[in-house]
Amino acid sequence: MPTDASGSAPRKPRPSRRGAWSLRSRQQGTPHPRTLENLTANLGQVSTVAVQRLSTSLPWFEGLRADERSELGLLAQRGIASFVRWYENPQEPVWVLTEIFRQAPTELTRSITLQNALQVLRIVVDVVEEKVPELAQHNDEVALREAVLRFSREVAFAAADVYARAAENRGSWDARLESLVVDGILRGDHSDSLRSRVSALGWTDEGDVTVMVGAAPATTGPAGVERIRRVVARHAAECLVTIQTDRLVLILGGLRDRERSLERLAAVCGDGPVVHGPAVSSVFEARHSADRANAGLRAASAWPQAPRPVCSEDLWPERAVNGDPLAVQAMVEAVWQPLAASSTGLVDTLSTYLGVGHSLEATARELFVHANTVRYRLRRVSDITGWDPLLPRDAFVLHCAVLAGRLHATE
Repeated sequence: MPTDASGSAPRKPRPSRRGAWSLRSRQQGTPHPRTLENLTANLGQVSTVAVQRLSTSLPWFEGLRADERSELGLLAQRGIASFVRWYENPQEPVWVLTEIFRQAPTELTRSITLQNALQVLRIVVDVVEEKVPELAQHNDEVALREAVLRFSREVAFAAADVYARAAENRGSWDARLESLVVDGILRGDHSDSLRSRVSALGWTDEGDVTVMVGAAPATTGPAGVERIRRVVARHAAECLVTIQTDRLVLILGGLRDRERSLERLAAVCGDGPVVHGPAVSSVFEARHSADRANAGLRAASAWPQAPRPVCSEDLWPERAVNGDPLAVQAMVEAVWQPLAASSTGLVDTLSTYLGVGHSLEATARELFVHANTVRYRLRRVSDITGWDPLLPRDAFVLHCAVLAGRLHATE
């Protein structure tokens, strides 16, 4: 036995752990001409068997429309034909998309899922592999089987790539459609086309609808919007999300715990104030909430201590000073008119209380009544308007409402 320089017998090379089926360690040789002839000659027969196998092996296949079954049959035939061409010239990778999927990706992804598509391709590969003993010639069977394995791997990657690109295209289209829908809602559009688009996005209009606006987050790409959508899904039954330049707009439907949910959802906005409008009964009335939320966001900087988020109705004074007629109208209707309609002198009591520096005793002296009478009347103001004169912020709102009411009364 020959020895090496050290005097010991050389070690025999160890066989590959992958064995004869190792795809990385073996290079596909030149196909035998007879094998190629057999593949070409039996192309139609193999395709027919594959199509028949689809109907017998896949329970969901018969439930498809005729044109969808035909498309899948053509997919199987193109797969087999492409395998034959690729086996003859494996250095040509373009076959994956141009031959097998051709014009089918969009229609295919609408008809069946990725899992179903892979089931179809698996059947095609199984049929070809079953025919290997009949088609291979002159010890070409191992090489042909390896080629089938490589082929199936590439086809699986190609199918996943097609579905991924189709999903990205649908996602981009849905994002554009969602932006158009939100824009239409904010403009007060009630056309049939808008209703159709809202329905296409899956909106069911269950529960009250609230619009929240704030600064756009740092990440405004598709990934950032999808993250916002996942957070919103924990608190609202449905939502529409769009970013308008530097502003994030959320149209929220069916909030599960309104106050708590709004507080949690403020975190998805960027730095700065976050404002939500009043609840409305339908998404097609969301403009009522959006107009007030946007007006509140423009005026929120005038109240640095405002909570986050803050209701647009809590920003009446700031909105009014900023020129919002909706805020002036709301203060007149919600505060001035109910107080003016009262016959117990609530307007005089409130005006005096505000004018003397929020002192109960000074108000009582000015009106020549007991201090308890002043307390009673101020509690009545709180009951009627929802704003408590004994609280500084509420007293400021009431003061502005009285001014707005007097100006309105002189018009």
